[in-house]
Amino acid sequence: MHNRLRVSASAKGNNTSSSLPNSATAPVTQIQEAISDNYVMIFSKTFCSYSTMINMLLQDMNVNYKVVGLDMLEYRSQIQDVLYKMTSERSVLKIFVNGTFIENAIDTYRLHKEEKLLLLFHQCYVLKSVRKEF
Repeated sequence: MHNRLRVSASAKGNNTSSSLPNSATAPVTQIQEAISDNYVMIFSKTFCSYSTMINMLLQDMNVNYKVVGLDMLEYRSQIQDVLYKMTSERSVLKIFVNGTFIENAIDTYRLHKEEKLLLLFHQCYVLKSVRKEF
């Protein structure tokens, strides 16, 4: 039986969901694909106040992003172990922008206040445009 890594897409005024096929034996591949396939990828728990704060920030900025609610997965500990190995961070909230790990919600807000977060998002959309041309 295959589990599915649930990925829900969020954007201001637009909520859809999709899933990626996943088996308990290949969480590394599934996580890497989710990060590389999405310009802004978030791994979090649905009840995390920091996750809620980041979701609100991204919605206010009208940024498209994908979220995996780890607490909704039966194999969440495996996913969290893989994310820990990738980031060396124990906190559950993991934010990746264009494949780059942003340390935590506080750092995300700091980047926003310094007007650097928007620049990261613009880089994503520029890369997206360039990829479409080829």
